[in-house]
Amino acid sequence: MKNHRNRRDMELPYISDASVLAEQFKSKMLLRSFNRSVPFNFLKEYLLFKLLGIKHGKRIYIEPPFRCDYGKHIEIGENFYANSGCIILDVAKVKIGDNVQFGPNVAIITAGHPVHHEIRNTGYEYGISITVGNNVWIGANAVVLPGVHIGDNTVIGAGSVVTKDIPSGVVAAGNPCKPIKDITDDDKRFYYKDRRFDEESWAEIQRILEK
Repeated sequence: MKNHRNRRDMELPYISDASVLAEQFKSKMLLRSFNRSVPFNFLKEYLLFKLLGIKHGKRIYIEPPFRCDYGKHIEIGENFYANSGCIILDVAKVKIGDNVQFGPNVAIITAGHPVHHEIRNTGYEYGISITVGNNVWIGANAVVLPGVHIGDNTVIGAGSVVTKDIPSGVVAAGNPCKPIKDITDDDKRFYYKDRRFDEESWAEIQRILEK
């Protein structure tokens, strides 16, 4: 008999048999408890990450509700924040760098199914890993699909569907998501489109950057 958990972890086609579903059941029960807890329950969240097997750095927080398939395939760097409704279908490995932010309802989807209906109906599926670089902001309702790599210092616009790799240092948006502008030092003085930081906030930014 095939070991479908091993096939899944090798990014080979697999079937969600009883052994696969047993792993998911444990994760879903832990998440059910977490998502019903009071806001900003940091101790419970870090305990959840430990029980799920999520590897992570310092200063991370995920707003409930949060969903994942397993947890053990997720690796998160330092200073991470995900707004509410985050979904990470970690059939395959998901690696997230340092200083990453997710807007509400961001979906990281490593899971997929064959295109042809006859093959899809056999129950075979797959997972292909996703990597999100350092200093990345992914806007609300964006979806990142299997196999994608997002480079460092990049912004993904709200509502984007990311089907292919996105390079470093760009703003990318759309369906399918594509780079629309490079991020340069000229962007530092603006917080939204053509709105500049006022002198008080800009002075505070300079003090923070000098530390």
